[in-house]
Order: sequence, then structure tokens, then C-alpha cells
Amino acid sequence: MNTNKRITAIIMALLAAGFYAINTPLSKLLLSHIAPTFMAAFLYLGAGCGVGIMYLFHFKKEEKSERLTKSDLPYTLGMILLDIAAPIFLMIGISIGSASNAALLGNFEIVATTLIALIIFKEKVTKKLWIAIGFITISSAILSFDGAGSFNFSFGSLFVILATCCWGLENNCTGKISGKSTHEIVLLKGIFSGAGSFLVACIIGEKLPDTKYIIYAMMLGFVAYGLSIFMYIKAQRSLGAAKTSAYYAVAPFIGAFLAFVLNGEELSLTYFVGFVFMTVGSCFVVYDTMAKEHLHSHSHKIVHTHNGTVHTHYITHSHKHNHLVNQEKHTHKHLEYMESDEHHLAHR
Repeated sequence: MNTNKRITAIIMALLAAGFYAINTPLSKLLLSHIAPTFMAAFLYLGAGCGVGIMYLFHFKKEEKSERLTKSDLPYTLGMILLDIAAPIFLMIGISIGSASNAALLGNFEIVATTLIALIIFKEKVTKKLWIAIGFITISSAILSFDGAGSFNFSFGSLFVILATCCWGLENNCTGKISGKSTHEIVLLKGIFSGAGSFLVACIIGEKLPDTKYIIYAMMLGFVAYGLSIFMYIKAQRSLGAAKTSAYYAVAPFIGAFLAFVLNGEELSLTYFVGFVFMTVGSCFVVYDTMAKEHLHSHSHKIVHTHNGTVHTHYITHSHKHNHLVNQEKHTHKHLEYMESDEHHLAHR
């Protein structure tokens, strides 16, 4: 990959993170004019409508094999139902709690996604990811209290954590159909999850907001949900899944900073302590995605002088090692071979 293409892909990944990061602080502002369930509905409807318009220009270019089939229905329904519940919980959490805390707690989705993948879908969890889960969980627990000197549990944080758990399960459902049309998946998510939330809002008697606020919410949904997903996919095609997810991990920190700037929230000692633990946990997540362990089998030619005589050895072996995903070459020593019984026997 040339340098310009790599830089463009990195910009795309960071834009995806940035677009999603604006969701929490801007939703906090709009929630003073829109009830939480209606807010969740219009965010997803905005994403669905915006991506739907994009899909009109892409539909004819799409292969039929990319489209969802009946066998994908269970995961599609699960994805939609969870996308109805998650944003409702998030909007309730933001409306009664701190937007800066809510932004940081977004990284608890990593914990939820990983544990659900382990328990339900039997996926392997690395040691580095377990460490990350520990730090993020501690941070989430700290941020779930109202502030320094207070041991009152924050129900706003609880609702945010419920939202991340829903999205954690939804991520696993979406992962099962991720090979299908991204346009179609986002369109279905947006329209049906948005319509579901709209119906819930009507049933519980929430007041329909003014038209201008509906438009604002839908525009935010298109950018923070719709465009964010598409930027992520564009970056993923060049950088790969591991690197893209590593760059995307900055989203909660951007969101927390914007909450401080736009919402004028005072950052407590509790927030900073939680921030430190969340940062350490996120670093372990990034390292886990960037560093991969694999079994490497290869042959070596070793030339050395022994008692005045030059000896040549050819050895073939396998060993496990870690390296960054962009490292195609690495070096290592074979001192253990030089002291091995195999080497000593070769000189008898």
C-alpha cells in the first residue's frame, strides 16, 4: 500500500471515530427538546434514510450474493431488536446523567462484546484482552458513582452500561452477517430500529418534538451512525479490521472532551480517575488488535567456528512470537540451539 493511500485510510478511521463521538454531547443538547425514546428513534431513522439514499446509487452495482437471505433472519431480527433497546437506554442515561461519563462508558461495549463472544459464541479471549476488560470494568464501576466523596450510584451510568451490553450482543449478531451488503444492513438497522423506537415512544406517551428538532436529530443520526459506519468500512478495506478498530477506540475520549466543551460539564475527580483506568484498558485493546501471536515455521543456515574449524548447520523449527500486524520481517537469535544437545551431538 502506498503512503498516500495509507494516510487516507487512517484519516477515514479517525473520521469514523470522530463522527460517532459527536453523538453523546450533541444528543445531550437535543434531549432538552426531545424525549429520550423519540430521540433514539430519530437518530436511527436519520441513519436509515441517509444510507437509503446512498443505497439507491449503489443497488444496481451490488451482487445478489451480497444481499441478506432467509437464513440470516434470526441474526437480522436480533440486531434490529437490540438496536431498538440500546439507543433508548443510552438516551435515558445521557438525559439523567453526565454526558462526559456516558462517552467514556461507551468503551464498556468492548467488555460486553468480548464476554458475549466468549460465553455464547465460544470465541477465544487473549490475556491482553482480559487485562483490558479488567481496567475498563474498574473504570466503569468508578464512573457509575456520582462523584468524589459520594457513594450514590448513578442511574444514568447504569442505563449507559445497559446500552453497551445491548450493543455488545448486537455486535455479535451483526458479525454473523457482516459479509453481506453493508448498505442493506445499515438501512434495515436504521429504518426498522428507528420505527420500533418511534412506536415505543408513542405507546408510552412521549410528546412529539417540533419539526426543526426532528430534523436536527435525524441529521445527527445520519452523521454519527450512518456516515460513521461507512467511513469505518472504507478504512477497513485498506488497513484491515485490527488496525481500524484500534483507531476507532479513540471515539469515547473525543466524546468526553466534546461533552466538556459543548455541555459545559465540570469534570470531577471521579471522572479523571475513571479516565486513567479507561485509557490503560483502551491501550491494551489497541495493543491486542495491533500485535498478533502466531506459530512460525522456518529454516536457518548457521555458520560458526568451533575449535578452529568452520561448521555449517541447517535447522528447521517452529516458534511462537508476537509482532505488529504491519511487520512483515523480524529477527531473532538461536542461542538456545548453540547450547542444545542436538548441537553438541553434531560435533562428536
